[in-house]
Amino acid sequence: MARNTARSILQRQLDARRKLWPELTDDMLWSMDKEGWVALPRLMPLILSIMDDLSGKGFPVSRTYLELWSRIRIEESFLALNRPEEMAFHAGFEGQRALRTWKDRMQRLANLGFIGVKPGPLGDLSYAVIYNPYHVIKPAYLAGQVHENKWQALVIRANEVSAFDLDDIDDEGKVVVQDEGDDNEDTKPMPRRNGLTKAVNSRSAGRRTARR
Repeated sequence: MARNTARSILQRQLDARRKLWPELTDDMLWSMDKEGWVALPRLMPLILSIMDDLSGKGFPVSRTYLELWSRIRIEESFLALNRPEEMAFHAGFEGQRALRTWKDRMQRLANLGFIGVKPGPLGDLSYAVIYNPYHVIKPAYLAGQVHENKWQALVIRANEVSAFDLDDIDDEGKVVVQDEGDDNEDTKPMPRRNGLTKAVNSRSAGRRTARR
């Protein structure tokens, strides 16, 4: 039934598009059937806006984060930062200070908790991992650092697209993970990262059920 409903909605959308743009062909549109794509969360625009707010006026981090996202494989969320000059340019930074500005934005993303960075052959910024942004934004909201209107928009839209990642965070800003079929939330503290205390189920650490 659900599949039939989805197909019906898709057909209505295609019919509407055909009426508005009768000259349109599939070759004129982007398609994920072609190469060069990466998965993008439906709430990414709002998440990027919140990131910029948290970073502070005059230090936007969204382009740097989006450029980083465009290079990862989602199942890994890990990247070797072996092309820093190229990444800086693609993020919109040019001139003599381009690399320095990119490094500053990367460090700000790390300080906020959206990414983790490790040193290596290219210095302090040699490797990066991307954390779940919902797990960073909710504690920031609880600390009064996220605008109320953007938080409400995030909550409503996340519910619409069945992104329940915000439910992983309790009202104290801790990550609580529960085994399927286990009614007991057996949590234990984890090391603090950028001021955010995390807690996970001791029996299910490293074995979360992905919910997107």
